[in-house]
Amino acid sequence: MTEPVDHPFVRAVKPLVDAMGAQMIAPDQASGDDVVLSWEGEDRMAVRLPHLSDSLDHILAELQRRHGMPLSELDRKTKQSVVRILESRGAFSVRHGVETVAAALGVSRFTVYNYLNRESAAKSAE
Repeated sequence: MTEPVDHPFVRAVKPLVDAMGAQMIAPDQASGDDVVLSWEGEDRMAVRLPHLSDSLDHILAELQRRHGMPLSELDRKTKQSVVRILESRGAFSVRHGVETVAAALGVSRFTVYNYLNRESAAKSAE
C-alpha cells in the first residue's frame, strides 16, 4: 500500500497512527472500515486500523521498546506497572489476553491475575 503524500497534517497525525499500530494509506485506497481524514475540505489520508488481536502485540512491543529490554527481564514492581497500563488499555478484554501478557512478562497467568487483583484491592481501599 502506498502512504499518502507528504503534508503537514499527515506528519502531525503519523505519531498517533504509529502508536495505535495502524497503517496510513492514500485516501483513494480506503475501503471498508478504513477512516478517511480530511483537512481543509480535501481528503489527505486514510487510516487502516489494526485488528484487535494485533493491537495487544503492538502495545506489548511498544512497552518493550519503552523499557529498553524484554518485558520478562523487568523487576516485579515494573511488571505490575506494565499490567496496570495494559489493563487501562483494555488488554484483558481480548481473547487470551491474560495468557499473552503472562508469556510476554515471563510469569504465570495466576501471577497476572494476582497483579490485577492487587490493583483492584488498592482502588477499593481509596
